[in-house]
Amino acid sequence: MNTVPAYNTIAYAEFDGVIKLTLNRPDKLNSFTSEMHAELKDALNKVSTSESARCLVLTGSGRGFCAGQDLSDLDLNALGDVVTEHYNPLIKTITSLNMPVIASVNGVAAGAGANLALACDIVLAAESAKFIQSFNHVGLVPDAGGTWSLPRLIGLPRAMAIAMTGEAVSAKTAEQWGMIWRSVADDALESETAQLAQTLANQATTGLAFTKQLLRQSLEHTLDEQLKLEGDFQQAASKTADFQEGVDAFLNKRKPHFTGR
Repeated sequence: MNTVPAYNTIAYAEFDGVIKLTLNRPDKLNSFTSEMHAELKDALNKVSTSESARCLVLTGSGRGFCAGQDLSDLDLNALGDVVTEHYNPLIKTITSLNMPVIASVNGVAAGAGANLALACDIVLAAESAKFIQSFNHVGLVPDAGGTWSLPRLIGLPRAMAIAMTGEAVSAKTAEQWGMIWRSVADDALESETAQLAQTLANQATTGLAFTKQLLRQSLEHTLDEQLKLEGDFQQAASKTADFQEGVDAFLNKRKPHFTGR
């Protein structure tokens, strides 16, 4: 990948429709500072407006994915403002981005870092990775969407227990519980992530974006509402160039070449 050296706390790279954002404060387990929030916001804006981006990978450098908020870079009297101004928009951007988002969890994901990973569409984790709802250790509550995502992913009893105890959840257990999609050997994470990202980037991007929206909205809808929405999205998907290409490839027994349009 060709890295763009434009940031201090993250690394931005793009190759064949895949954009990779790497949280890059390895000496601090990639914990968030105000600078990282600003740089990640700028990078995600570039991703959302890019005409070539068709899949996003979010990962960390060094031995951690993200340890959450760096408490030394924080106004301890304005935690609510930090959540409102930084974490809430970040989670909303990740969940609404019009392309697949992969979290490649290379190490510990704690606090807001864990919930950032869980906000992504597909989560791959190294077997040595751990997910920790560490907020209780400092007298805080889960944020970055954790209280929304965890009960939906693993059920209320498990969500309640790990949020109240702060007990670490291994990648293998997270996979077994349905918290993440898959755990892989540490030395296979990078290649597995790259293969998955390229597979997604080569698909019909608009169709995947519609699928993402439908699945995320389904938890809030009745069956009748969801059926109506499926019809609306299907009609919109059928107007894309990728649909025409897919039909032509199917009828002519060839591999489709999707362009994301």
